[in-house]
Amino acid sequence: MGEAERGEAAPRKQVTFHCSQQHQSVLAFAREAVVPESWDCPKCGLPASMDELNPPPAPRIEPYKTHLAYVKERRSDTEAEDILQEAIQLLRSRRKSGEIIF
Repeated sequence: MGEAERGEAAPRKQVTFHCSQQHQSVLAFAREAVVPESWDCPKCGLPASMDELNPPPAPRIEPYKTHLAYVKERRSDTEAEDILQEAIQLLRSRRKSGEIIF
């Protein structure tokens, strides 16, 4: 399909984005289009902006937390000990009564 079938292309403007890894990405936007403040760098995936001297910093990535790590954030050691003792007492009382526990 040629340009005659598709119509004429809109007038374009070139915009350069810069990431913290010092990559430059030149993108073409329509002249009337609103250019976004940031753009993901196609080379490294980090955020990029039009400000060459102050590119956006890399986002802080939180490390993976286990279920136990989340529980430890919510409970103190004394609370955990109290809950454990309650559970042990409940199991012992069931065992004495002859209740089947699975």
